[in-house]
Amino acid sequence: MSEQSSPQSRGEQKARKALLALDLKPVKGVNRVTFTRGRATVYAIGKPEVFMSLNSDTFIVFGEMQAEDMAARAQQAALEQQLAQEAAKEEEEEEEEAVAAPKTKEEGGKEEEKEEENVDAGGMDEEHIKTVVSQASVTRSKAIEALKKNDGDVVNAIMELTLQ
Repeated sequence: MSEQSSPQSRGEQKARKALLALDLKPVKGVNRVTFTRGRATVYAIGKPEVFMSLNSDTFIVFGEMQAEDMAARAQQAALEQQLAQEAAKEEEEEEEEAVAAPKTKEEGGKEEEKEEENVDAGGMDEEHIKTVVSQASVTRSKAIEALKKNDGDVVNAIMELTLQ
């Protein structure tokens, strides 16, 4: 009955025989069984043999158990995600540089002059302007324009600038 390639010990053979006498039904299609203890420790059985009792919600699992540290696994996943984000950011910056590179000096100079031109803040709170500049990573003039469009609402100005 065993699908495992490793030889069964005499004790395991006796246990299986006794369990089969209890009218247990084999469960097919189970690839992995995990047991958690606390939040950080997980015990896993890969390629298990699972039997279910017909009389109750009881399962018997045979296989080799391995302890896994979920905290280390979560830390590794977070690191991989951070590296992927950094790689995507670098690619985006390279694309922006590639698009900006074909401009002539005259075109780029005129555009910079327009952006750096002091836009009248029109009585807006300097703290709001600084917040929008830092959160949306835009120039001061763009931040002022967004604040004017949104009647001085900082949140909506930031949302407008970051969702473009």
